[in-house]
Amino acid sequence: MWSGSEEKVRVVAIIPARYASTRFPGKPLADMDGKPMIRRVYEQVKKAVDEVYVATDDERIYEAVKSFRGEVVMTSAFHRSGTDRCCEAMKKIDRPFDVILNIQGDEPFIHPGQITLLKNCFHSSSVQLATLVKPFSEADGIVALRNPSSPKVVLNKKGEAIYFSRSVIPYLRDVHPDEWLRGHRFYKHIGVYGYRADVLEEITKLPQSLLEKAESLEQLRWIENGFRIQVAVTEHETMGIDTPEDMQKALEFMRTKYFDI
Repeated sequence: MWSGSEEKVRVVAIIPARYASTRFPGKPLADMDGKPMIRRVYEQVKKAVDEVYVATDDERIYEAVKSFRGEVVMTSAFHRSGTDRCCEAMKKIDRPFDVILNIQGDEPFIHPGQITLLKNCFHSSSVQLATLVKPFSEADGIVALRNPSSPKVVLNKKGEAIYFSRSVIPYLRDVHPDEWLRGHRFYKHIGVYGYRADVLEEITKLPQSLLEKAESLEQLRWIENGFRIQVAVTEHETMGIDTPEDMQKALEFMRTKYFDI
């Protein structure tokens, strides 16, 4: 728990969850050893944050969350991003929260310590936005580093994000790619976010930016418009689930290697 003046910071975690998905329709309701995935995520988040809500556009997800006595709000089916859905949910909850955490609904292995790291970024009143990164290891290999589905991040000396890219950044000139992970610490983006409530409202009013459109990464819109994104470094691995094949891998991981879920 936070102490002293930090107790005044009111935090809510919102889990955006939509039913429609090109690669995995109904993903939030997919069974994970007797529980729908959205419940697995909810229970992990609840270990780190007292106030947790699912924000969905689908009655089936709404009823599933209600069935395990979770908090849930209905939102529009036309949002472009989880950030937009979180903003609508924040307004519908209509409570005076200072910080909103956006935890993706397809991260059943999110570690409570990661959520606490994200939350703790807001100990400083100057922090507007926050997210997490994890260092790539040599064992990850060059294929993982080059994977465009795994955005990379570069930081300044204040621990703020300078840029996010689906390409490898920075490019190590005059170094063979097989040596990149040995010669530099690259950071993988972990797609969870924290926002000051007023900042969340501001960024959802911004038009899409050129960099955002180029990389298909909404956080670049925020940087282009002068917002600062504080970054915390986690050593915990996560496993997002985008396809039925990913779910099979996740179930195997859960049954053999993961004991806290």
